[in-house]
Amino acid sequence: MSINRLAPLVAGAGLLALAGAALAQAPAQRGAPGRTAAGQPSTAGPANGGGWVAPGTPGSPIDGTIFHAQVLLDAAGFPAGPIDGKAGQSVKRAVTGFQTANGLQPTGNLDNPTRTALLQNSRASTVMVTLSPGQVAGPFVNPIPRKPEDQAKLSCLCYRNMLEKVSEEFHTTPATIIALNGPDKMIGAGKTLRLPNVIPTDRSYNATVPQQYQGWFAGLNVGGGQKGDYIVVDKSDGVLRVYQGPVPEGAYSTNKGGKGDSAGSPPANAGEGAKLVAQFNVTMGSSHDPLPLGKWKVPTYSFLPKFHYQPNLFWDAKDKTADDKMLPAGPNGPVGVAWLDLTKEHYGIHGTSSPETIGRAESHGCVRMTNWDVLRLAGMMKPGFTAIFQA
Repeated sequence: MSINRLAPLVAGAGLLALAGAALAQAPAQRGAPGRTAAGQPSTAGPANGGGWVAPGTPGSPIDGTIFHAQVLLDAAGFPAGPIDGKAGQSVKRAVTGFQTANGLQPTGNLDNPTRTALLQNSRASTVMVTLSPGQVAGPFVNPIPRKPEDQAKLSCLCYRNMLEKVSEEFHTTPATIIALNGPDKMIGAGKTLRLPNVIPTDRSYNATVPQQYQGWFAGLNVGGGQKGDYIVVDKSDGVLRVYQGPVPEGAYSTNKGGKGDSAGSPPANAGEGAKLVAQFNVTMGSSHDPLPLGKWKVPTYSFLPKFHYQPNLFWDAKDKTADDKMLPAGPNGPVGVAWLDLTKEHYGIHGTSSPETIGRAESHGCVRMTNWDVLRLAGMMKPGFTAIFQA
């Protein structure tokens, strides 16, 4: 591998013979039905209208250089969202964060100094994984009802199928797995797939992460080892930054009032002597539910939380007078697999059922992350950490 450029994916490298039931095409919308758990074959043709094209070759939706960079950024603590081999603002923000943390010119471009720094980690872009029974085990729920009153009747808001579950485990999308392996590849226990190489080398999580939930951390390939002292969520660039060092001085916000209350001028981006150690793309607030600017605490975590749906709190609820509903837990729930509670009432940092929308959609005022990223943040930070929200 050249130290001056990221190694692209090699056409056909290590791909197994195509056989058996097919991986489904990813639904155009996360809420749309996808492939069934039983492994029914997809009838959709390849994206380019012809035969399957190996990743990293002309006609493939995967750019091998971008793909490898996304894998290395993820490993370094600067993930760009779901790994898909496509350039965009999410990749640019992640590269800028990595450059800043490593003393490089923050251009957002994969220039030679940045490539050299990323390649200090000799991690390959993909890994061949023989799926264990646990990796493809249910329960599955497909389709997931759209109405909260129907969701409340379910036992869980689980993954829809094996493909969706494996996609989240390897920080990618169903469409990317299909592009890596071909649309006729079999998925199931004992089957081998080519997947993004996000398997962590360290799984030492904070002691504050309950033992009964650490299986979710491992199951979503969340690494340990990194630690932070406080975070800064910056509305201007759509990222959550994790710092080591003393918390910047300034008053804390304890206002328990309505949504969007301002707490005055928040502290600067980082305190003196602070070190940027991680950065995540996030979705934060909207014109209806602005990010609550100020300096808050995050005192408690809840893993696999149920969700108390209160329609009167949602501006877009069709019937604000409808009864409250308690929605079951699960990765496809409104807050995903974790809720990190803020001292601002009704606000938190949480996961999502739609990782592909992070940084591209609005939230109801909270800070929304991919399921794997919110677990990574929880594993880095001790409850009670400071969260600074600024414009």
